[in-house]
Amino acid sequence: MARSRVSLSDFQHRSAGNGKPSGRRFELARIDPQAKPFSSGNKARDKARTAELALEVDRLQDLFYADRRFKLLVVLQGTDTSGKDGTIRGVFGQTSALGVHAVPWKAPTTDERAHDYLWRIHQRVPAEGEIVIFNRSHYEDVLVPVVNGWITPEQTQQRYAQINAFEKLLVETGTVICKFMLHISKDEQRARLQERLDDPTKHWKFAAGDLDVRKQWDLYQQAYQDAIAATGTSWAPWTVVPADSKTHRNLMIAQAIVQTLQGLKLRYPPGSPELAHIRVE
Repeated sequence: MARSRVSLSDFQHRSAGNGKPSGRRFELARIDPQAKPFSSGNKARDKARTAELALEVDRLQDLFYADRRFKLLVVLQGTDTSGKDGTIRGVFGQTSALGVHAVPWKAPTTDERAHDYLWRIHQRVPAEGEIVIFNRSHYEDVLVPVVNGWITPEQTQQRYAQINAFEKLLVETGTVICKFMLHISKDEQRARLQERLDDPTKHWKFAAGDLDVRKQWDLYQQAYQDAIAATGTSWAPWTVVPADSKTHRNLMIAQAIVQTLQGLKLRYPPGSPELAHIRVE
C-alpha cells in the first residue's frame, strides 16, 4: 500500500525565499530512485489512476485556457533515458493541442549562441492560458558546461542567480512554474540504454555520445545536486521524482499537475449578457 501521509512536499526542495540556501542541506543520493511513495502497490491500479488524472488534467487545461489569468511552465529535467518523453505522453497525452505545447531543447544553434543563454528560453515560455512543457530546459546551461569545465565556479554561481531572477520575473508576471527532476539509478539507465540497442525500432533514440555522457554519471549527479540546491526557490521549488518505475513517475507527476491546477481556483469567464437572447435557427 502507499506510504501513509506521503506528500509531494516531502520530495521538494526550496530555499528560505530569497534564492539563497535555507540551511536544509540537499542531498540527491538520499532520495531512492526505486522508491514508489505514491503507489497503491498494484501496477494496474496505478496505471488506471494515472489515466484518470490525465483526463482531469485535460478538463483543467480547458478551464485554464478559458480563465487566462495564469501561464503554466512545466520543466522536465533528467539524465538520458529518465523518461521525459514518456512523462509527456503519460500525463499530457489526453490534452488538446489548443493550449498545451511541448518544447524539446537541443544544443543551441549558432544564432542562439550569439545571444545570452536565456535568450532562446524566454521566447518559448507560455503565454496567457497556455501550458508549456520543457523537455530539458535552461538548466542544461548549469549542467553540461559545469561537468565539462566550460565555465568557472564563479560563472556557475552567477548563472544560478540569473536563473533564479529569470524565474522570479516569470512568476511575478503570472507564470506558475513546476520543476521536476526525473531521478533514475545508474543501473536503470544501463538497462534502458541496452533496450534501445537491442530493439531496432528504438535505435533512433540512441546516440554514440550517450555512452560518453554515462561515463560522467557521478559528475552529472553532483551537478544536479548543486543546481537543485541553488535554484530550488520558494517561487519555483524543485520536485525530485523517483523514476526507476515509469508507472510511478507518471502517477506522481500527474498528481502534482492536478494539485497545482486545482490550487489556482480556476474559473470560466462570465458569460456575455447579449448571448442570452440569441437563438440559432
